[in-house]
Amino acid sequence: MSCLLALDQGTSSSRALVFDEQLQVLSVAQQATQQIFPRPGWVEQDPEQIWTTQLDTARAALSQAGRTGADVTAIGIANQRESVVLWDRSTGRPLHNAIIWQDRRTTDHVQRLRAEGHETRIRQRTGLVLDPYFSATKIAWLLDHVPAARRRAEAGQLAVGTIDSWLLWKLTGGAVHATDVTNASRTQLFHLGDMTWDDELLELFTVPPALLPEVHPSSGLVAHTETSHFGAPLPITGIAGDQQAALFGHQCTSAGMAKNTYGTGCFLLMHTGHTPVASDAGLLSTTAWQLRGAPPEYALEGSVFTAGAAIQWLRDGLGIIDSAAQINDLAASVPDAGGVTLVPAFAGLGAPHWDPAARGAIFGLTQGSTRAHLARATLEAIAFQVVDVLTAMQQDARQQLTELRVDGGAAASDLLLQLQADLSGVPVVRPANTQTTATGVAMLAGLGAGLWSDPKALRAAGPAPRMFQPALSDAERGQRQADWQQTVQRIRSGSPP
Repeated sequence: MSCLLALDQGTSSSRALVFDEQLQVLSVAQQATQQIFPRPGWVEQDPEQIWTTQLDTARAALSQAGRTGADVTAIGIANQRESVVLWDRSTGRPLHNAIIWQDRRTTDHVQRLRAEGHETRIRQRTGLVLDPYFSATKIAWLLDHVPAARRRAEAGQLAVGTIDSWLLWKLTGGAVHATDVTNASRTQLFHLGDMTWDDELLELFTVPPALLPEVHPSSGLVAHTETSHFGAPLPITGIAGDQQAALFGHQCTSAGMAKNTYGTGCFLLMHTGHTPVASDAGLLSTTAWQLRGAPPEYALEGSVFTAGAAIQWLRDGLGIIDSAAQINDLAASVPDAGGVTLVPAFAGLGAPHWDPAARGAIFGLTQGSTRAHLARATLEAIAFQVVDVLTAMQQDARQQLTELRVDGGAAASDLLLQLQADLSGVPVVRPANTQTTATGVAMLAGLGAGLWSDPKALRAAGPAPRMFQPALSDAERGQRQADWQQTVQRIRSGSPP
């Protein structure tokens, strides 16, 4: 009856999954969480709602699986990254809504730091670009805008943390204030090489050290839950940011292995080994994870801003499909896109272009163009954007991909994955169990609890993965990639009209 409990706290929902010791999913429980938009560009959530929905789903998942707290070998926590909570150490009450990773309120602060010439130093120490996306300027904003927060923080009365730290505090009844290396590396306050909070960065961002959590490996005992939550004190032995958890869930445990998550955007991570790789192509260098008693491992990360959001636009903006799933049959009804190319830069271009002023466009329309051609061009655009990031990753890491492992909602599309294999020239692998984030943190928790000793020996139960093999010739693939690059250049903000 022993099991693993994985908590998967995301931006739109809190989920909990129960796994048996063969990593087979026994139950899933999920509750939606609400986003709050106080002003344009500001995104918040209620920390107490994050906590209560996560606790409720954990209890519900155990009940559905016919398990109790006494059956739980270990708990793992995966979480939305970069989002931050500020709370009172004595009461455990948050002093403000959580500021969520999409929030852009600190843009002026970032621009000021850039104008003062700090960007290169920040990138060298953290592996991250200077952007409001990361936690440091969010924390500074809270200290400067919550009444008396800075004075109280300097006196050691307050705590701050990413969502994993907040959940850990609540699960332990305020006994433990901690995080793991993956989440710490997304704050822009953590030295990627030294694996410690960086004094110079804390001073630059005006964040008192007393405010911050203790940093632990991603796998290993961190704390025990308060008995009242599950009827027994349960060990918490795995913590990781959601994308790193997914990388581990795909078992990308060797340098050169990569995964892509197809969501609203795309998150691509490539394992780069035990040394951080500095990017020359606008990618992020980040911690992949650290296992108990082992040195840290690193990854390169690149983000595509618009992937599934382009399919949603076909549904909600143009009305040419009634549901996202319809795009597959519609796109498959034509042999190609009929010369139509869509560049879905609705929110600018992400890695490796980093052009926030670029805007989307459709090229090659004729009277013969149909909604089916536009649907196929949309799937091709998602695949081409992924190819751009993969190309940059291989150049930075000086390694050739042998396959790409995938998950996320749009990964259900066989046509998209075949296009991805054709246009990238590498096999695309879709696991039978696409719950890779939860599986990854369950693996980390099991390893941390001593359930297994070797991560390379882990195999999730269930059917074999599906593989999509490239079918285009090298010449045709090269020509199509060159055509795509020419089209992208036409919508770049610095290009002539």
